[in-house]
Amino acid sequence: MKKNNTKSYLVEFKSIDNLLLPGLLFEPSAKTDKVALYLHGNGSASIFYSVSKINLLASELLKNNIAFFPFNNRGAHYIHKLNRISNSEEKDVKLGTAYELIKDCILDVDGAIDFLRTKGYEKFYLIGSSTGANKVVVYNYYKSNNAVSGYILLSGGDDTGLYYDMLGKKKFFSFLRKSRLMIEKGKGGELIPQYLGGGLISYQSLYDTINPDGDYNVFPFNEYFNKLRLSKKPLFKEYKSINKPTLVIYGGQDEYCYGNVQKCVEALKKVCPNPNLFTFKILKGADHGFHGKEKELSKIITGWLLGVNTE
Repeated sequence: MKKNNTKSYLVEFKSIDNLLLPGLLFEPSAKTDKVALYLHGNGSASIFYSVSKINLLASELLKNNIAFFPFNNRGAHYIHKLNRISNSEEKDVKLGTAYELIKDCILDVDGAIDFLRTKGYEKFYLIGSSTGANKVVVYNYYKSNNAVSGYILLSGGDDTGLYYDMLGKKKFFSFLRKSRLMIEKGKGGELIPQYLGGGLISYQSLYDTINPDGDYNVFPFNEYFNKLRLSKKPLFKEYKSINKPTLVIYGGQDEYCYGNVQKCVEALKKVCPNPNLFTFKILKGADHGFHGKEKELSKIITGWLLGVNTE
């Protein structure tokens, strides 16, 4: 992108544990210390596969003098190879959604922030889309005293509840037990030898995703609405820890909200820890990925960030 002296370029940065990750840095023509980071979701997701959303959001942010940094975290694509650099030596590491543990997003986000600081940025906003929103919540929960000024949660997902519906109670708990056993045997990195509807996945990643008491289960809509009693931990525990200004957006036709987006959003309103810090929006006619509604989404996000800027 090159317009009105704005610039964008492909960069590479190191996570805290020395994985090399790619990103796109969009910078406005005027100097700014503000930058919005963007975390994609899981599966085959990548910032390079969301062209309309990324370009339109970048355009809106740049017009308002906010830089934009979407990057591929270690969970991009089902399986891919990353380089880990340590002591000037490179080592190939097999990663991707199939092997990802959600808590590792902390290492990626902090690495991105460290990189952006070297570029002169001082004020950070964190946007997460789909399971990227889950990662934002997990990041806040484990690092509440962080450098981020505000969060944007787009279409946060109930992966645990969706797997429960897809597999049924018996198979759900069977896979949960099997995954835990494989991890205990030191075989958690092995791929599950059958397709579960969510693509390739290892035992460790499946356990991380479907464990009701695990880190992924931050938007437990299915359990909450249907009183399934899957979790020992309090429902929405991590979400309730959010202590910064937060914008929550869902598409009115989100296909992963059990047919009732309004009900999901009302649940998040009811349990949010501080209503004064939260803003909730439903974008009419939009699906889970906001396809065809990217421009409207970008304007909502940018408008909210400008409000945070002036506080």
